[in-house]
Amino acid sequence: MELVEKEEPKVHSKCLKMIVPVRDALEILSGKWKIPIIISLSFGNKRFRQIANEIPNITDRMLSKELRDLEENQLVKRTVYDTFPVTVEYSMTEYGQSLDKVIDALCEWGTVHRKRIAGKD
Repeated sequence: MELVEKEEPKVHSKCLKMIVPVRDALEILSGKWKIPIIISLSFGNKRFRQIANEIPNITDRMLSKELRDLEENQLVKRTVYDTFPVTVEYSMTEYGQSLDKVIDALCEWGTVHRKRIAGKD
């Protein structure tokens, strides 16, 4: 007699096991600026001004705050070089690079959604 594997029904406990980690991820990545900063740094190490120039309408104060948050969550690394004047460079950590697939999936979904809803490219 063969055992037939049945699909597990959706249950409340499975729902909670999905909601909590997704909520955690969204809390870290939420806001208008964090994902654009991550995208900017995914194309290479940059200094503060380079990041600011790549992200339209972000203020220096907001960029500084968001970089601190991303650094606190170990997604971004801040390196200070002993030069005159001091040089500060930001880069994605290996942990931050683990978001590459998530960002790619969001980009793909957003492109399809934009075409579907607005008929734009």
